Amino acid sequence: MVLGGLFEANGYHPAAWLMPGAQDGAATDIGYFRRIVQTAERGKLDFFFLADTPAARTEDLDAWTRAPLYMNMMEPITLLSAIAGATSHIGLGATASTSFYEPYNVARLFASLDHISHGRAAWNVVTTANDYAARNFGLDALPPHQRRYDRAGEFLGIVQALWDTWEDDAFIHDKANVRMFDPGKFHALDHQGEFFRVRGGLNMARSPQGQPVIFQAGASETGREFAARTAEVVFGTGASMSEAIAFHQDLKGRMARYGRHPDALKVLSGVSIVLGESAAHAREKWAAWQEMVHIDIGLMYLKTDLETDLSDLPLDEAVPEHRIPEKSNFHQVYFEEIAGLIRQGLTLRQVCRRYNRSKAIFYGTARQIADQMEEWVAAGASDGFMMALPVLPDSLTDITEKVVPELQRRGLFRTEYQGTTLRENLGLARPRNRHAPAG
Repeated sequence: MVLGGLFEANGYHPAAWLMPGAQDGAATDIGYFRRIVQTAERGKLDFFFLADTPAARTEDLDAWTRAPLYMNMMEPITLLSAIAGATSHIGLGATASTSFYEPYNVARLFASLDHISHGRAAWNVVTTANDYAARNFGLDALPPHQRRYDRAGEFLGIVQALWDTWEDDAFIHDKANVRMFDPGKFHALDHQGEFFRVRGGLNMARSPQGQPVIFQAGASETGREFAARTAEVVFGTGASMSEAIAFHQDLKGRMARYGRHPDALKVLSGVSIVLGESAAHAREKWAAWQEMVHIDIGLMYLKTDLETDLSDLPLDEAVPEHRIPEKSNFHQVYFEEIAGLIRQGLTLRQVCRRYNRSKAIFYGTARQIADQMEEWVAAGASDGFMMALPVLPDSLTDITEKVVPELQRRGLFRTEYQGTTLRENLGLARPRNRHAPAG
């Protein structure tokens, strides 16, 4: 199975920074991140992944101070470039927005990371889902959901074409004839589309993977179609195994119309893993962490993902269904999760406590966690897991020192990396340059 980690400085749980072992200032400490990623590599994880948004929150700062998500973080491609030299096998993935970059910038940045890491780069293609970012780039609000995906489709096509500017053997370094490259193996792009006009080529040799691996996380109808056409790794949704199976089957079932084989895409279920001396003990740990989450930040997460403010309502009464907006323009799957909790008749406090951004939670001993992971993969719910590490470094240590050895004992996870590139370790083909002769 594929195992990747979603990393936030102190951990992805909103109360992670309050834990006794949390390091103050971790978010801007490169030494700290190097130690974390080296631990992940010792556990043979497929990749280390950093989510991102190009914005700080500029409103409700009294609430955001309780769990400062995205309020203090380094630019992820720069950070991964600095991490690359401290590792040798683990994949290095990051988010970059198609709404606020230019295609040439993204093509050059990720091709550089692929060279720096000797073939371990991955780009998470996102359209961005908050208006804080929009306002940083001269807009009052994000464009409509469909419009953002239309731009993303054109953007990705340009980036991949730029990655094929040079054929693999274009740089010949022929000193005798004073020819560094073969001009016939350089292919400039001349693109004029609805959103972009790009005329030129990437000033960099083709990268070790040919093209960095394409990650995506869209769960809307538009997002799923985009992923079926273009993605190589998708962060799947579904807090239950049945939901995950439905997502997995739906997404892979769409690929045939784009001439793609299901094996060309890895669907990874989002999961938080909580180890304990028993399942009951692990649940108690999670409950204790949840109690540490200040109610202000619980309400802020709901406001962000439901796209409406519920803070005027009594905490210990059911949320009226009429307070659910008619539609979402940001994260549609998160919107639907909150709406579903409200429709169950839960109190506002209960909704805050239970909302987990569509990730499953696995509780138990290392053996019990491995049982759940094995069951999900065997049932066709996923090809592996995108693990949102709740508390660092403890959650990562639990996984690498306890869960991974149990999976290895069962023959479900590698004991050594199969190759040196992320594509090799994921079992994904290296893309053939579109300009190279067939053969």
